[in-house]
Amino acid sequence: MFNKSKPFDNGPSGGLGIPPAPEPAPTAAPSASATAPRASEPSRPAASRSSSLSTLSSGVKYEGNISGAGELQVDGSLKGDIRVVRVTIGEGGSVEGTVHADVLDVRGRVSGAIVAKQVKLFTTARIEGDITQEQLSIEQGAWFQGRCTQAKRDTPGASMLDAPEKPAALAAPKTDKVEAKPAA
Repeated sequence: MFNKSKPFDNGPSGGLGIPPAPEPAPTAAPSASATAPRASEPSRPAASRSSSLSTLSSGVKYEGNISGAGELQVDGSLKGDIRVVRVTIGEGGSVEGTVHADVLDVRGRVSGAIVAKQVKLFTTARIEGDITQEQLSIEQGAWFQGRCTQAKRDTPGASMLDAPEKPAALAAPKTDKVEAKPAA
């Protein structure tokens, strides 16, 4: 009398309530591109980079020393020394103290000594202090006042974090005085 539709009533079984067979999933062999990184992607270690990254948030003032084996992003204001493997100081970030790192990228402010293997000062960087480094890159517009000392390490793979603390004048054989101020 009543024509009620039952679940699965649209199949060839004529409304007997038997579910249709699921379609088989395509089984494709894994391709080389599924396991290998794309050419446009930088190769990364198996561990996620963000797992060892600590961030000091913008709008917050921190006081104290920071040390460790990971990476540090400074977007707030820090009054203290830093000793980590990689430091990035964001445009709104500032550090008042000594920075020891293997890699240092500065977009904000540093007031104090810097000791690092690689230092990159971006256009918005403002540095007041001496820099001891193996490699230094300064973009046009960056402001740096202090002495620049190129340090050479004898042992490959040695970290600047392992170096004993020495005055910048005794740390390296080559010294250049650099005072770069942007034209107004």
